[in-house]
Amino acid sequence: MTMLTETRERFLNAIVAQVPPDAIAEIHFFQPIKQGGVESGIAVVVQNAAPEVERIVVLTARYRLTLKGPDRGKWETSIVAEADAPLVTVEAVVRGVQRRAGDADDPTRMDGEEVRAVLGVPAPVTPTPVIATPVETEPAPL
Repeated sequence: MTMLTETRERFLNAIVAQVPPDAIAEIHFFQPIKQGGVESGIAVVVQNAAPEVERIVVLTARYRLTLKGPDRGKWETSIVAEADAPLVTVEAVVRGVQRRAGDADDPTRMDGEEVRAVLGVPAPVTPTPVIATPVETEPAPL
């Protein structure tokens, strides 16, 4: 199980406030950047599309936390849907974000089950298919 810092847990809670936990397939958290009294972070969120569609929605989540100054403690987040794509494109998106951020370390990946476990949210229930059994009836009288 992934251990979360206080800030990353706050970020995760901000994400699930906009993306239902049972719709999250995985999240890739990148290392936060501290600069000029502000910490900022980014994550790539993979949201499952409808079950009958083999595509996912890729979202970019960002936060900005003011660490110093008169606005100390100010917290801002944004989540933007970037693409509706096949699942195989996620790795390319993650590598692109990593390259643009200049991040040498791999992002921390959490799959949907791990996200729900950290949040204490039960796993989504997969409906059991109903198998119809024939009902014998007597023919209607003429």
